[in-house]
Amino acid sequence: MGDAATVTDATFDADVLGSSTPVLVDFWAEWCGPCRMVSPLLEEIGDEHKGRIIVVKLNVDENPQVAQRYGVMSIPTLALFVEGQEKKRLVGAMPKRVILAELSEYLT
Repeated sequence: MGDAATVTDATFDADVLGSSTPVLVDFWAEWCGPCRMVSPLLEEIGDEHKGRIIVVKLNVDENPQVAQRYGVMSIPTLALFVEGQEKKRLVGAMPKRVILAELSEYLT
């Protein structure tokens, strides 16, 4: 799905928690319609804010351990990790402007 990097249960700690750049994790699944709606918006955000935020995708069906560890109960869930800590969580599909407004303090 799209150009965003993919993380897995095996790579999550190194790629997300170990990143010096804020990472927005898109918890999604292939069958999720709202996930498909929000995916291109996240790719745009990642492209427009390159160097300030990294957008990655984690398929919850294929990688249930991380989803369980962070209590992801609904998808799409967007979780922002800064220096290894979850700082913000957005649940459900929403317009790009809302996502940007929620992330604005981390995009400067």
